[in-house]
Amino acid sequence: MSTLIPYIIGFKVKPAAISGLGVVTFTDGTNEITPNQLQCEAYGYTYNQASGTCSTFRYNTNLNRVVANENNRTYGASNSTETGTNNTLVMGERNTVKGLSRNNIIIGSNNEIANGVNNASILGTYGIAQREAEVVIGGGGFSGSGIGKSQSSTISLSGTTTNSTATSLFVNGNASTTIIARNSSSSFLGFEATVLGVRTGGSAASGNVNDRICLRVTGLVFLKAVNQSSTDLGKFGTTGGWASEMAFSGTNDMLFKVTGAANMNISWSVTLNLYEIKI
Repeated sequence: MSTLIPYIIGFKVKPAAISGLGVVTFTDGTNEITPNQLQCEAYGYTYNQASGTCSTFRYNTNLNRVVANENNRTYGASNSTETGTNNTLVMGERNTVKGLSRNNIIIGSNNEIANGVNNASILGTYGIAQREAEVVIGGGGFSGSGIGKSQSSTISLSGTTTNSTATSLFVNGNASTTIIARNSSSSFLGFEATVLGVRTGGSAASGNVNDRICLRVTGLVFLKAVNQSSTDLGKFGTTGGWASEMAFSGTNDMLFKVTGAANMNISWSVTLNLYEIKI
């Protein structure tokens, strides 16, 4: 469970497991944690002050209808929008939108939008959206064997550099999110990234504003190993040393990094296509 739920911004713990009685145990990445009320409710669960426990949200048909009538719209059977879901459209069957998410769309069946994911879209079946503003095509989950087993998706990243240090780009321009979530650390992931960099300023004597480059980075990721290559699709002006790559931080965190040049202000925009298989 914990591999599917990212840390909410500002929190160092996240849900790890649910007992048979519905009690949620959290983790800090290493240790088992009993969450406080703030932590519990931030992830969309229910906190029992008398027992000091955090429990799963108990689906209530009448409550779900009320919420849907106010700011969510669901069409079809067995769809669920959990606590904290807003401005979401679901068309199909057996889809789930986890809590603390907003402005999402699902068209299909057996799909899921993860906790805290906003502005995402899913088409098809057995897909999962885990990244801000992700567009997912669910691939059927190997004849329905599980969500996220086979899918493709697209996300956008952007950011700036002012020196020659490799810099992580922001997912959908969100300055607090550089981690690209994965279905699990053991999933297989192919990727194609089209990278555009444009110089906007800086004191470097060589080159000029509007010097630019377009790169294509392709590769295969498994665990923390990546086999990748980069090709120049086009460049103009002084772009020596400008580069991009898939990279890692911590145990499983995947990032996309770009490298500019000293005393050059460069704006970067990336369209990243992901192709995933979870065995």
